[in-house]
Amino acid sequence: MAEVEKKAQVHGARVRTAMVLAAGLGTRMRPLTDTRPKPLVEVYGRALVDHVLDRVADAGIPEAVVNLHHHADMLEAHLKARRGPPRIVLSDERDVLLETGGGVRKALPLLGPEPFLAINSDTIWIEGMRPNLVRLIDHFDPERMDALLLVASAAHSIGYDGMGDFQMDPLGRLSRRGERLVAPFVFAGASILKPGLFADTPEGAFSLNRVFDRAAAAGRLFGLRLDGIWMHVGTPDAIALAEDAIHRSSD
Repeated sequence: MAEVEKKAQVHGARVRTAMVLAAGLGTRMRPLTDTRPKPLVEVYGRALVDHVLDRVADAGIPEAVVNLHHHADMLEAHLKARRGPPRIVLSDERDVLLETGGGVRKALPLLGPEPFLAINSDTIWIEGMRPNLVRLIDHFDPERMDALLLVASAAHSIGYDGMGDFQMDPLGRLSRRGERLVAPFVFAGASILKPGLFADTPEGAFSLNRVFDRAAAAGRLFGLRLDGIWMHVGTPDAIALAEDAIHRSSD
């Protein structure tokens, strides 16, 4: 833990906690998610959630809050058996699925008053020259930003065939893709968020898109382009594509 604390001081003392979003149903990953939560689907011999928690630890974040819903007992047992950083705190959503925004809102008392990392438990990428979560933390400027999103090239991501999510101006400020238009950047599943974004949000289920749009309306939603290759592992077929890309990158 001392080494993690040291990394946190070097790579951004403002970000001390991570919210790992692990409660989704993973319907597009069926039939694999009929018998397990999507975060426990393995890619390259390791559960998706472990890929994410390893990234969190490598970024020097000492504590991760992980929410639970789908096959919650199985995920809880896996997390309790995990060794090493980060320290894991569970946010129990067994009774009701709260979606991404509602899940973060429920966990705010566990996350503390400072900006935190929110990261999907099924996001995976091949790093570039410098770890992307470290870059994200270092790039976050609370004077200008309420939210900083890691974004990837929609055209050069593996397993992604959508129309993109965001446009980005020369200063890094993000705006939503217009209707029936194509945007160059897709949200890569990791962001730094200020807790104040969740003020006056409703109890119950809602998407993180609600707080992203709130930040955008105030001109305080920014993006950082992922260095490396982002992989969208949304279906069973996408697993093989991701594993092949990881294998080729390690040669």
